[in-house]
Amino acid sequence: MSGVNDTAPEIERIMRDKLMAHSGEERFVMGAQMFESAREMMKASFPPGLSEAEQRRLLFKRLYGNEIDMDLVFPQKEK
Repeated sequence: MSGVNDTAPEIERIMRDKLMAHSGEERFVMGAQMFESAREMMKASFPPGLSEAEQRRLLFKRLYGNEIDMDLVFPQKEK
């Protein structure tokens, strides 16, 4: 990510304090919910009619790009 930050330090501190006031479990659940929301937004942008396997593969590609070799995770069936 870029180093752009237009949030005032005081506001950043307030937001961090509010977040850290939650338990570790609550913060974990919040993160999981945000990840699920991001997944649903990505899936909403997919072309209609994709199979579940195609959706999983495309979602993986959008999340991880070229960081992980897709053929290791989704081996191609031999023809």
